[in-house]
Amino acid sequence: MIKADDLKLLRINYLRGPNIWTYRSVLEVWLDLGELEDYPSNKIPGFKDRLVTLLPALIEHHCGVGERGGFLQRLEEGTWAGHILEHIVIELLNLAGMPTGFGQTRSTSRHGVYRMVFRAREERVARAALDEGHKLLIATIKGEAFDVKTAVNRVRTEVDNCYLGPSTACIVDAATDRRIPHIRLNDGNLVQLGYGASQRRIWTAETEFTSAIAEGIAGDKDLTKSLLKSCGVPVPEGQIVNSPEEAWEAAQDIGLPVVVKPSDANHGRGVTLDLHEQADIEAAYHVAYPEGSDVMVERFIPGHEHRLLVVGDRVVAAARGEIIGITGDGRSTVRQLIDSQLNSDPRRGIEEEFPLETIVIETNTKVQLEIQRQGLTPDAVPVAGRVVVIERNGNVAIDCTDSVHPEVAHAATLAARVVGLDIAGIDMVAQDISRPLADQGGAIVEVNAGPGLLMHLKPAEGSPRPVGRAIVDHLFPETEGDTAPGRIPVVGVAGTRDTHKIARMVAWLAHLSGRQTGLACRDGLFLDRRRVESVNCAHWEAGHRLLMNHSVQATVIENGAETILRDGLPYDRCQVGVVTDLEGFEALSHYDVHEADQMVRVMRTQVDVVLPDGVAVLNTADTRVSDMASLCDGSVVLYGLQADIPAIEAHRASQGRAVYLKQGYVVLAAGSHEKVLSDLGDIRERQNTAFPMTEEALLAAVATAWALDISPDLIAAGIETFDPDPQPVRPAGSTAFFR
Repeated sequence: MIKADDLKLLRINYLRGPNIWTYRSVLEVWLDLGELEDYPSNKIPGFKDRLVTLLPALIEHHCGVGERGGFLQRLEEGTWAGHILEHIVIELLNLAGMPTGFGQTRSTSRHGVYRMVFRAREERVARAALDEGHKLLIATIKGEAFDVKTAVNRVRTEVDNCYLGPSTACIVDAATDRRIPHIRLNDGNLVQLGYGASQRRIWTAETEFTSAIAEGIAGDKDLTKSLLKSCGVPVPEGQIVNSPEEAWEAAQDIGLPVVVKPSDANHGRGVTLDLHEQADIEAAYHVAYPEGSDVMVERFIPGHEHRLLVVGDRVVAAARGEIIGITGDGRSTVRQLIDSQLNSDPRRGIEEEFPLETIVIETNTKVQLEIQRQGLTPDAVPVAGRVVVIERNGNVAIDCTDSVHPEVAHAATLAARVVGLDIAGIDMVAQDISRPLADQGGAIVEVNAGPGLLMHLKPAEGSPRPVGRAIVDHLFPETEGDTAPGRIPVVGVAGTRDTHKIARMVAWLAHLSGRQTGLACRDGLFLDRRRVESVNCAHWEAGHRLLMNHSVQATVIENGAETILRDGLPYDRCQVGVVTDLEGFEALSHYDVHEADQMVRVMRTQVDVVLPDGVAVLNTADTRVSDMASLCDGSVVLYGLQADIPAIEAHRASQGRAVYLKQGYVVLAAGSHEKVLSDLGDIRERQNTAFPMTEEALLAAVATAWALDISPDLIAAGIETFDPDPQPVRPAGSTAFFR
């Protein structure tokens, strides 16, 4: 009998940045198949049929075959448990609503031990999928029952708990489309778009340009209306009331019918429309009271409810609401009709991903009041053909963007400007949004900060609108020649030979060029000339902190091979990527690296992430390093101790750039053109003796500075004046500027 329990997960590692597998975060799992090493899938009776019965969508997995059904073909031919687990996990993630297309499984130098990776946007979600996939695989091998639905629900719960909300996610996706990096700053929806001084922050549909004052004004509906009215924006008359009796008195003063609503709630909560009777108005007061700090009575504006999304100075999307109701059949109760006629709509659900909410009559006092106004109860049976209104507002999900009249759009953008919001949801009531408001007695009833975007992303009817892109373009306006919005110059230095000294020298030269420069290396963490920490900071966390710092205009980060293998790089792409050597494999046996040739795959990661307009700086002392030039998306600067190194000669022949020594002088060459920087002997003689650098390291620093477009004269002066003794470490507890 096959010992399926022999399949052990030896260790699990979350690679948070670009790594040896891919540019994106992955979960890396080390597996020991045990006895299953001798039992590929075609040697386990009935295994394929049992697995496909549980996960029929596996037929869509192309695998290495490259066509639909490819993975099933591999199962028939015989593939091993690690590879099978990879596809099971990917399918569970797909079923849970987090589509994942990337996965790989590779053998190691140990018999029966494999490394399996798969795309992992969130670590907790990936670990849950792995755990359920592992159990599913073992149960299938044993021929035991397995509850796929429960497994998927567990993973989906983690997705709901961990992943960004739909509004934030659409903005992040739009930023990714423009190659703008992002960093999640908390477990919620606070996200940094871009790096360092070029960053912008969002929190759902609020940005760093959304002022607290404007948000406070928008939250006070009475204040908002008075400001809008003073600027000529049409608003309904209304007043704050403190009791049901005052609500009825206000309604009589304003004129029936009226609306009763909270003064500072959102999403239509506690709002009751078209009220004519004293009893209904007083009952509506009790519905509104728990939802806000005050209750407002307002003149009722006949027409359709609309939501217009204003971003910057323009309307980018609009949606219309509808009154929803049920039709009696003479047999079913109101409660049953709501479930059969409304909640059965696939567009309704309790999760954020649904454009319409499920109607739960037991907890929705607004619906209870609406039914009561029509002389019914939830358990009443309407006669056949009777139409019962269930909700008069809150069902805004019909796209009408293309119908918005220019004067209506002007009123909406003016309202947003009056309140002071850069992104606003304008609630408007009008019979026909394609006509000016003044012609039909329409009005703006609310201005909302942090508006939800789902109604525009997944309208119940009509076309989705690219509202995420509109917000990203608002934060990062497209300008001619700006090929890297949201980015600062990031320099990654990978290797072992004096990489910390190269990093420190490059950071100094970047500082002299006028940029506030952050540095993370084995000598510590630096901000310009101040050492923030004196411990080894050549790791992912330190580099990440620099990228989060609002004041950093350029950053230099030292990356060792172990950092790449353990965490991945702290940045998604870089302006300059330096590789000095392939040494240090002796300390990496834990990662199944046992010889220098394996280091090529590790260190190429630094070259893989160079931007298309960036530069790779490569050492010609090792042809395996200089050969990485072909892997770079950008240009390449080679460096070496002689001009006649074959790699340098060939590179210059193709108009490439190189830095080398010639008769004792440092030379910067672009094709056949040479510029003499300085006498290396003079530089080293004047260089600080407390910070000796080899000729090779100095050339690497010069080449990197040149790749950053720092002038040769400044490079020479900077090398001679570099002082390795920075200002002292900041006192404990005073590193708040990294927040």
